[in-house]
Amino acid sequence: MPEPKFRRVLLKLSGEALQGDQDYGVDPECVDAVARQVTELIERDVEVAIVVGAGNIYRGVMGAAAGMDRATADYMGMIATVLNAIALQDALERQGTHTRVLSAIAMSEVAEPYIRRRAMRHLEKKRCVIFAAGTGNPFFTTDTAAALRALEIHAEAILMAKNGVDGVLEADPAEVPDAKLIEQISHHEAISRGLRVMDVTALSLCMDNRLPIYVFNMNDEQNIARIIDGERVGTVVST
Repeated sequence: MPEPKFRRVLLKLSGEALQGDQDYGVDPECVDAVARQVTELIERDVEVAIVVGAGNIYRGVMGAAAGMDRATADYMGMIATVLNAIALQDALERQGTHTRVLSAIAMSEVAEPYIRRRAMRHLEKKRCVIFAAGTGNPFFTTDTAAALRALEIHAEAILMAKNGVDGVLEADPAEVPDAKLIEQISHHEAISRGLRVMDVTALSLCMDNRLPIYVFNMNDEQNIARIIDGERVGTVVST
């Protein structure tokens, strides 16, 4: 196998990447597929941290959140990410991969508190680290949490997994079915064109710190390995 291009990466997973064909919730087969891919990276001495979203769970309670105070609804979303993180931890440990969930909200019975140096130490010991509960603050998305955590742990790149989309497209495929894939773009151009890579706060953080983002289709189980091998997959967002 070729020498890995990266030694430490952060994988950003949407909640939808874990729900499969279900309307909401967690599909065990999808979670196991993610766990297999992450385990393969760690076996190649690549240090992997994960930030997971919660669209697959929160979508099921959006009716209850309608009309709520925004901060309250955001805290519900943060708690939902912890559920996904625990499910992913279980799948990883069934693959034999030592895993730690670090939560930005105190949940001592099920997760460790987020402490930057502790997270880096886990990675050095070849443990997979899952960051849960976003940044721990309302009004910030899990995209921003991914950018922030990647910078804090000195990750070399963010691997941005998309569900059923090959990368960053020139237009919304729901509106323009033949929208073309953009293979490479700068952070600044992605922001100015309003492309849906990450939210603007997250993109700005990555741009200011020259952190590359690799946007790829999670449905192909070989894509993460290809990126680690240095192959061109999906879209590269860089400065």
